[in-house]
Amino acid sequence: MAKRSAGLLLHRDRGDGPELLIAHPGGPLWARKDDGAWSIPKGEYGPDEDALTAARREFAEEVGLAVPAGPVVPLGEERQRSGKIVTVFALAADLDITDAHSNTFEMEWPRGSGRLGEFPEVDRVAWTAADTATAKLVSGQRVFVERLLATLG
Repeated sequence: MAKRSAGLLLHRDRGDGPELLIAHPGGPLWARKDDGAWSIPKGEYGPDEDALTAARREFAEEVGLAVPAGPVVPLGEERQRSGKIVTVFALAADLDITDAHSNTFEMEWPRGSGRLGEFPEVDRVAWTAADTATAKLVSGQRVFVERLLATLG
């Protein structure tokens, strides 16, 4: 059975087109990667959990801020190269990300050293224009930007 992830793609309009809130993964493996490395704030969930509930929980964990109120628009699901199925919902909100902070995880670093390090799951979030978000997102999530733009007209 494929792993499943769910996420929230926040968007706002600043007059010259939509801006999207995307997240850069934390930890040493991603430290020097930019284009093609960012993600929609998302995370895994189990078979007994609703995708939207998981998306809201994961957003709060990865961004460290409460999910804004408002109606969500389903953007569907997409199978990633890894086999994981990602489900994304869009939410129109102008969220102040000044105090954004992520939960952390532990991993051995450097590999084979026997030392555990603690790293943020997300090391930064940013509002970006849709075309910038498309360039920065991992390839398997770019389809959600296309779907959002189609929804917005």
